[in-house]
Formats: sequence, structure tokens, C-alpha cells
Amino acid sequence: MNPEKLAKLQAQVRTGGKGTPRRKIVSTGSKSIKEDPKLASTLKQLDVQPIPEVETINMFKDDGKVIGFSAPRLSANIHANTFVITGKPQEKTPEQALTEMISRIGSFGPESLSQLAKMTEGLQVGSNAADIDDDIPDLVASANDATESKTDLDAAD
Repeated sequence: MNPEKLAKLQAQVRTGGKGTPRRKIVSTGSKSIKEDPKLASTLKQLDVQPIPEVETINMFKDDGKVIGFSAPRLSANIHANTFVITGKPQEKTPEQALTEMISRIGSFGPESLSQLAKMTEGLQVGSNAADIDDDIPDLVASANDATESKTDLDAAD
């Protein structure tokens, strides 16, 4: 087909007739997550209240990895000790999580960095907790203890 003819045909194409109003295309910057109605009813039963202005949540796992939520929605029922985190999780290394924490805490001042240093010392002590448990001997019951407790039970009947 001739490109000139094609260009002429394209110029004649209209989506509406003469005098039709132009419609603006509304674009949403971010797709909103539609909440599951079943989940919403369960959260209502748990009586959780939203906690605003939470920027990040990091959960440290036993295997050394960190599950991080950026811009999560946090809801809680303090009396029932129930917390609900909704958002997209990302798996991180502890180094990545700590560097993000330091960059955020650094904006609050030097005293917050000293508090973070105290927290990391506590984490280092906690990592050696398995070594401390090895020093505690196992509890062993003797045969005399078993017979004494049996006679105590017979006497109670």
C-alpha cells in the first residue's frame, strides 16, 4: 500500500463525531490493592486499629535473613497482642537492613545512633545464646525420685 494514501486515511479517522467532547484519560499513579472482603471481615472481628506513619518493618528470622516491608499498613489490637502487617515483603540480608536503619535513624541525630549501637551489641550477645545453653547440664531424674512421686500419688488417692 502507498504510504501517502495510508497517511491520508489515518488523518480522516475520528473516534467521535464533530462537536463531541474530548475526554481526558485519567491515569492512576499507583495501583491500589483491593482488600479481600473475607480478610476485612476477619480484621474487623479482631478489632484491630490502624497505626499510621510506619515507614518500614523488619523481622529478623532464625536463619539470619530479614523480611522487610517498605511502606506497610500496620494494624494492631494491643490488648489482644495482635498485630497485622499488610504489604509486599522483601527478603534482605541483615547488613542491608541495618544500613537502611542507620540511614533513617541518622536523620534524628547522633543520640539515636548511640541507641542503635547498644541494640546491635544486644544482637551480638543474643547470637551467642546457643553457646551459653551448652554449659547448662541436662536434667536427669533418678529411680528414687520416681518411686517417691509414685508413693505420694498413691497416698493422695
